[in-house]
Amino acid sequence: MTALSVAIPCYNEKENLPELHRRVTAACRASVGESYQIVLVNDGSTDSTWETIRNLAADDHHILGANLSRNHGHQLALTAALSYCQGERVLILDADLQDPPELLPEMLRLMDSGAEIVYGQRRSRAGESLLKRTTAALFYRVLEKLSDVAIPRDTGDFQLISRRVLDVLRSMSERQRFIRGMIAWTGFSHVRMPYDRAPRFAGHTHYPFRRMVTLALDAVTSFSIRPLRVGLYLGAFLCALAVILIVLTLFWWIVFKPFPGWTSLMIVFLLIGGVQTILLGLIGEYLSRLYLEAKNRPLFVVSELINVEAGKQRGA
Repeated sequence: MTALSVAIPCYNEKENLPELHRRVTAACRASVGESYQIVLVNDGSTDSTWETIRNLAADDHHILGANLSRNHGHQLALTAALSYCQGERVLILDADLQDPPELLPEMLRLMDSGAEIVYGQRRSRAGESLLKRTTAALFYRVLEKLSDVAIPRDTGDFQLISRRVLDVLRSMSERQRFIRGMIAWTGFSHVRMPYDRAPRFAGHTHYPFRRMVTLALDAVTSFSIRPLRVGLYLGAFLCALAVILIVLTLFWWIVFKPFPGWTSLMIVFLLIGGVQTILLGLIGEYLSRLYLEAKNRPLFVVSELINVEAGKQRGA
């Protein structure tokens, strides 16, 4: 059986792929010799990413290439890559080279000490704007407070996991996926590896603010029902506030004289209406996820495979 697999989702990464292949190959050979596999999944790229993968795979039998039928999104593309991994250990890596593959030997050493999961924890994030660093830090701290699962702070998908963790991960079939949270949910022993994140080797980020918000929603709604409980507590508070306002209004009406009260009434109506709208939106997010899960469609569709014989041992 292969000692190591590297799972890499790719979207418009033609400029990064040659350097990615060179550095990942060097790291794998330095760590496990020739017993490795590199799984490259093209997530419906609009550039020549798939052609680049085909050319690399033609010269390197260690590469298994998969071309998805359309853009499914990063987390599902990563799920597709993991489904073809046959290694005893699996390194999850992005194609932008912000997470250095040269850290693989250190991650393997930490796993040899008994851990099932070695996750990279970012000390710094070079090449990223102040807004992105600030919102990312805020996201992880809010998620930590809301989540029912202990998800490490300041971590991405850059992790080394064992075969046992991968098998559990494969058995989880939900569509709205937050893979770093799903790995944490397994509960296996883990250890952190601090590192400094590099800027992208080439190209630009494929995670704009809109996608970051979507990922944050998936993370919160997949691992917590506390937003709904917050709604319950807020509703109770507003009910208590309404009772107090009713008492004060009646007191004012009895002791003094009726007053128009248009401003105060509008404030109360707008406050309650805004809160109700937010709560209905939260309920809608949870219901939409139930709706998508009920369809039970395949998580992804692969239109073409290269070097597929490299994945047959695990029935990929």
